[in-house]
Amino acid sequence: MQAQEQGSKKNNLYVGIDLGTSSSAIVASTGKKHWMESYVGWPKDFIAAKVLKKPVLFGTEALKNRLSLEIYRPLEYGVIKEGTGKEEESVRELIRQMIAHAKPEKDQPVYAVVGVPAESFKVNKKSIIKAVSDYVEAVIVVSEPFSVAYGMDLLTDALVIDIGAGTVDFCIMHGTIPGEEDQKTIVTAGDFIDQQLFKLMTEKYPSSNFNVNMVRHFKEQSSFVGNGRDPVKVEIPVAGRPIEHDITEEIRRACESIMPPIVETVTAMIAGFDPEFQAQVRNNIVLAGCGSQIRGISDFLKKALIEFGDVKITVVEDPFFAGAEGSLKLAQEMPKQYWEKLSL
Repeated sequence: MQAQEQGSKKNNLYVGIDLGTSSSAIVASTGKKHWMESYVGWPKDFIAAKVLKKPVLFGTEALKNRLSLEIYRPLEYGVIKEGTGKEEESVRELIRQMIAHAKPEKDQPVYAVVGVPAESFKVNKKSIIKAVSDYVEAVIVVSEPFSVAYGMDLLTDALVIDIGAGTVDFCIMHGTIPGEEDQKTIVTAGDFIDQQLFKLMTEKYPSSNFNVNMVRHFKEQSSFVGNGRDPVKVEIPVAGRPIEHDITEEIRRACESIMPPIVETVTAMIAGFDPEFQAQVRNNIVLAGCGSQIRGISDFLKKALIEFGDVKITVVEDPFFAGAEGSLKLAQEMPKQYWEKLSL
């Protein structure tokens, strides 16, 4: 939906949305903000509807009640899943729920900038715009790492690495709106770590009873790369009895499994940049996304890149809201003509 006349900015509600594979966040110009896991679920039958007493559930509540739900995580590897109409409907419901948390006044124009994984920006931009357009006056879709860069005023000679669940997205900033050639995506991200950890734990403890959701929780609580970390011990049922398991080595190996493709992509992107400015980019690398919370990841990456020269790596202060904050800033500062141009 294209913007009409914006009128008085003070009457508009501006929102920045970070629509991620695993989690999503919204920040509004009123100061309201909300974060939730990107799950949407509908009751499976009339019994489930009677028990749950809600037509649709979101986030943590959906996960807790997943046995009673048809549950969807609409963005897989950063792209809207193809299949039933429920996938697109789940995106619309997720957007509706996010904007409801911003609490727009009746008939108040809402201007939204939505940050999505870079691959979704390339492939599903029109679908995302369609999903958002029912709830806003105008929408612009940008890549998540670009949102982070804009929010931090990293507009030139910087490389943002956004480590999410479905994808790791890379964006080089050089003083203009980044093009496709300035952005890369790989799919060895948080979900890949979960798969590797599940496999490693199954090999080590074949008689123990656990699922991927439990493994994801272990990772989120104790992820790390490198050496010198305290032992990671968790309780897992064995024949119905809770038994302590040491998964330290499995956590380390699973988390480190995503590092080689990250290093390879970073080096290729910097090597392909203007040689006069490569040193500045190496000294202005930013880690964002929930994967930036993996303990030791900044030092690990710095050591892997040291042969290419001096490297400075910064981790965003708030990985949950950095993308949404950047999208909000972009929404508030975007000139009218760019809303028209980019929302096509």
